[in-house]
Amino acid sequence: MGGGPKVPYPKHVWSPAGGWYAQPANWKKNTAIIGTVMVGIVAVIWKISAEKEVRYVMPREGSFFPSRYWSRQLIEYEREQAAKKAKESAQVEAIQNS
Repeated sequence: MGGGPKVPYPKHVWSPAGGWYAQPANWKKNTAIIGTVMVGIVAVIWKISAEKEVRYVMPREGSFFPSRYWSRQLIEYEREQAAKKAKESAQVEAIQNS
């Protein structure tokens, strides 16, 4: 009923991955190390990509655009727009109060 005898496998197999049914004792530490290295590499690539990103057409105001949070060009553009809007509203208030 069990589907036959146990599958035979070599008793002494060497491979870079650990051989048959490998479960290294320090797998958690190795996983944490490679995870940290991968996160570091992705962070460096992300930073370089964000610095080199150039937009020729700016996104519409109020629309969702994820790179608004890290693209230097978009952050500076939105600061300029906010300053321009504040200046215009101050001029309108000055005209209305006169």
